[in-house]
Amino acid sequence: MPHGCTPDFAYEQQLWERGHYWVAGVDEVGRGPLAGPVLAAAVLIHPPGADVPGVADSKQLTPLARERLAVILAEHLPYALGEASVEEIDQLGIAVASRLAMVRALTGLPHQPTAVLVDGFRLPDLPLEQHPIVDGDARCWSIAAASVLAKVARDRLMDDLDQRYPGYGFARHKGYATAEHRAALTRLGPCPAHRRSFAPLRTEVP
Repeated sequence: MPHGCTPDFAYEQQLWERGHYWVAGVDEVGRGPLAGPVLAAAVLIHPPGADVPGVADSKQLTPLARERLAVILAEHLPYALGEASVEEIDQLGIAVASRLAMVRALTGLPHQPTAVLVDGFRLPDLPLEQHPIVDGDARCWSIAAASVLAKVARDRLMDDLDQRYPGYGFARHKGYATAEHRAALTRLGPCPAHRRSFAPLRTEVP
C-alpha cells in the first residue's frame, strides 16, 4: 500500500475499493511507562474519509494541539477506547496487554468494521481482515487519529492518578521513567498504579 510523508487515506481507500465500508484504525499508547494502564483507541472511517485537518502521529503534536484535535475527532468520528490495567500488564506482559487493549477498543465500536488497520503488529484471534502497518500512526490517517485519541485519554487518566497518588508527578511525566519519577520512587516507594513487573520497580525498589 502506498504512503506519503503525512497520514493520508491511501490505506483506507484500497479497502473501500475492495468493498469494505466501515474500516477501523487502531493504536495504543503507554507501553513504556513505569505506571498506569496501557490505553488503545479505535476509530471508524468510511468513504470518502473525514474532513478533519491537522491529524498526525500524536508524538508529533504538542499537548494543546492534541487536546484540541481530540475534541474535533470525537465529534466527527465513531470511536471507542480500550484499556488493560496495571494488574493485567504485570500478569500477562506488556505485549499481550497492549493487544488486549486494542481488541477491547475494537469491540467497543458502535459499528462492526470488516477490516482493521493496526499500528505495527497483528492482533491474534481477531476474526476480521487486518493489515499491520509499520509506523502506521505516521502513515495512515485512521491510525493517526486513533493515536491522538488514545494519547489524550491516557494523559487525562494519568492526571487523575496524580490526584489519587500525589508526590510522583504523574501529571507531568505520565508515568514514564524520568529522573523526577525515579527520584520519587526512591523516596516514596511504588504505589498501586505502578507496574511491579517493570524495571526499576522489579530490581531497585523494595
